[in-house]
Amino acid sequence: MAAWRALMKEAWERSVVFTQFLCFLHVFSNHVCQVHQCLGPSMLPTFNIAGDILLLEHLSVKFEKVRPGDVVMARSPVNPRLMVCKRVLGLEGDRVTVLPTTSKGQIRHVVVPKGHVWLQGDNIYNSTDSRHYGPVPYALVQGKVCYRIWPLEGLGPVGNRTP
Repeated sequence: MAAWRALMKEAWERSVVFTQFLCFLHVFSNHVCQVHQCLGPSMLPTFNIAGDILLLEHLSVKFEKVRPGDVVMARSPVNPRLMVCKRVLGLEGDRVTVLPTTSKGQIRHVVVPKGHVWLQGDNIYNSTDSRHYGPVPYALVQGKVCYRIWPLEGLGPVGNRTP
């Protein structure tokens, strides 16, 4: 009976440590840093169409340190189940020049409203972004892309590019 009790005590202690580790991972990935994939053509040539594995940090968003030129991941305003990877072109109060999405379109100027950002893909000819759905609420921005993990030939920090 004593051996059974010792075994149960050890199993309990290990499960507590394992649960604490899972809680730590959950908090860390939701509030500090997480790995995410960027797929599709909208960020060509910055990211590959086949998909890049990126390190996404959340602290810049939480402390409102996102700046124009930063690449961010945000919930899609059209389908919140999807994450989009776009470049910030304007913050609240900024005046953004919007190029037409079709050959018959007009150049227009938009002032980004309070609490919103203007997101646009680097591949302006093949990107569904703020030109289609308007300014994005800042609350939908999930994190700032800070490092490319994969593919290995692109390994390194993702720099800020002036929009």
